[in-house]
Amino acid sequence: MRLDHVARLGLISGLIVGAYSTAPSGADEPKRRTEIAIRGDGFLIDGRPTYEGRTWRGRSVEGLLLNSRMVQGTFDDLNPETRPLWAYPDTGRWDPERNVREFLAAMPEWRRHGLLAFTLNLQGGSPQGYSKGRQPWETSGFTPKGELRPEFLDRLVRILDRADDLGMVVILGVFYFGQDERLEDEAAVLRALDAAVDWVLDRGDRHVLIEVNNECNVKYDHAILRPDRVHELIGRVQARRRGDRRLLAGTSYGGGTVPGENVVHASDFLLLHGNGVGEPARIAETVRETRQVPGYRPMPILFNEDDHFDFDRPENNFDAALSEHASWGYFDPGASDYRDGYQSPPVDWGLGTPRKRAFFDRVREIAGD
Repeated sequence: MRLDHVARLGLISGLIVGAYSTAPSGADEPKRRTEIAIRGDGFLIDGRPTYEGRTWRGRSVEGLLLNSRMVQGTFDDLNPETRPLWAYPDTGRWDPERNVREFLAAMPEWRRHGLLAFTLNLQGGSPQGYSKGRQPWETSGFTPKGELRPEFLDRLVRILDRADDLGMVVILGVFYFGQDERLEDEAAVLRALDAAVDWVLDRGDRHVLIEVNNECNVKYDHAILRPDRVHELIGRVQARRRGDRRLLAGTSYGGGTVPGENVVHASDFLLLHGNGVGEPARIAETVRETRQVPGYRPMPILFNEDDHFDFDRPENNFDAALSEHASWGYFDPGASDYRDGYQSPPVDWGLGTPRKRAFFDRVREIAGD
């Protein structure tokens, strides 16, 4: 690997100092409890490997980041025509404040089970679980010109602060297909990204990983969010600093896709998805293929979205990822009623279904909590 590339990524003796720095902070910088960093192919929280010394079924899980997709934590729909679709059954109306309150109330239970990270997104995710075609709802935390919407930030502040208190990491997505077209042009995309990154840096958050966009190889209107150019945005995140502190960044692909060489070169960690991958063996193979992409060096690989479960079977996608020392992330769009899951508002953020309990029980077993 080229030395200039090493320097750009901030590698020092195998350690990527990401959302935090070991150098003294400014006197006016907010004090934070939780710090995320990378060493080799593993994550550190507060300077120590995650799940330190832990093995499960004879395999080390040290350095992994078990996670769940919870992207609607800051959700609101600004389209009055579609907003009633997300009404709570007991009140007949949608309430973004209730949503975030219930999210915050559920977080300690996730952490008690050993979950260390979850994914949010400033443009949310499909509130139907999966969407075919146009998404008329307006769920973006940005104005068309790329300015941050204060009401979305207010909800995000509360989640980030609670995660910090609990020792949890937030994988913060910035853009989502189906909503990126609400940004009027590429300049607005750049403005939005810069604003989001600067906001996190100015807060002093040290427990945030940046996912530039969800599934870059899906239906993005803006060319800079597509696979051929998205590495430009990863580098843009990394270039924004406060002193020697910057944020760790990457992007994700649709299910079963191996990252492109440009993204592998640019990223601090590699995000994979398992949606549509019905054979656990293919999950393991995808991890191995990812490590063969030119530009790969020891770095974490983590799935932060997979809608395959079967936790009671001898082979499943979760176990297959762990067999290759890759982290795994739960995506629960729901069963017959999508609102049983974690993707479609109104969401029950607790562990109230057999599927959710099965996932969190497995996390607890792996984590040893």
